[in-house]
Amino acid sequence: MAEQAQYEELVRQFSAFGAVKREIGRTLPSDCSSGSAAVLTLLARHGEMRMSKLAELLAVDMSVTSRHVAHVAERGWIERSPDPADKRSRILRLTPAGEGRVREMSRRTTQLLAERLSDWTDHDVAELTRLMARLRASFDDCRTPAITQ
Repeated sequence: MAEQAQYEELVRQFSAFGAVKREIGRTLPSDCSSGSAAVLTLLARHGEMRMSKLAELLAVDMSVTSRHVAHVAERGWIERSPDPADKRSRILRLTPAGEGRVREMSRRTTQLLAERLSDWTDHDVAELTRLMARLRASFDDCRTPAITQ
């Protein structure tokens, strides 16, 4: 197990990582906030879904999700249709314009990373990707409640 000082340094690095996220956010088109980008990305990754599922994946309140969904729907990037299983619910899905927006965001982000990491080896990029996935998985495990007896 790592020493306390290593965890403290990790906390400092996480705080500093905000600058990286902000720069990536600046690559988004001006009419697409980070919340809207998250909605589009999740729909592209997981396919059509109910608003409640989207809120769960975003890990935000339904009112916040509703605002993001309204924003992307107004721009024609998603469509909302009645859920055949529950007419009170809506199914969200990307439109062709939304799919194009996701491709554009991905292109911009990939280009930025390629520029900023141009002096990294393929192994370094692969290792960072592996470690970030492992870190994320460790936190996903934390969201699962422990079974107690």
